[in-house]
Amino acid sequence: MSRMNAQQPARRLVLASASPARLGLLRQAGLAPEVIVSGVDEESLRADTPAELARVLAEAKAEAVAGRPEAAGALVIGCDSVLELDGQALGKPVDAEDATARWKSMRGRSGVLRTGHCVIDRLGGRKVTETASTTVHFGVPSDEEVAAYVASGEPLHVAGAFTLDGLSAPFVDGVDGDPGNVIGLSLPTLRGMLAALGVEITRLWAPR
Repeated sequence: MSRMNAQQPARRLVLASASPARLGLLRQAGLAPEVIVSGVDEESLRADTPAELARVLAEAKAEAVAGRPEAAGALVIGCDSVLELDGQALGKPVDAEDATARWKSMRGRSGVLRTGHCVIDRLGGRKVTETASTTVHFGVPSDEEVAAYVASGEPLHVAGAFTLDGLSAPFVDGVDGDPGNVIGLSLPTLRGMLAALGVEITRLWAPR
């Protein structure tokens, strides 16, 4: 084991999200964040544009967790995603009927997945925010395929009623931009934000 990998991470990392997809992305990148769910009421927040809404939601989640005693001294990451289609921000569908209508309106078209990122440094008292955008080109699943997907329950738990790392992957023809951003978190964006706070992402790698 190398000396670098034997060392403990330089800072505690806290993910202010219950999303298993975001946690998975961070772990794949060598990070080992603690998870503290924010409990923010997402429906109560508003913004003028989908990109701004994603940023506002991410900030609200990060700030809610950063204010707790158990996050003292940590780097707190908050993220939230919305799909922009026809200028509207689409979060999680409210029910199966909504998810079905979403897919019938999205198929054969392109939308922009906006993910807000907020990192709060509890030690240094600083905060940085960014919104990353990735264009998503949807395929044309049949009515039967849409019905089967909605019946799986997956689209009810993800922004835009789809995800690249699940059952709807065959229904997405491609993306322009960072695919991780569509899954829930842009690692290149996060790296830049940490750098702005004076933290090298390699210093946060968990021991191997």
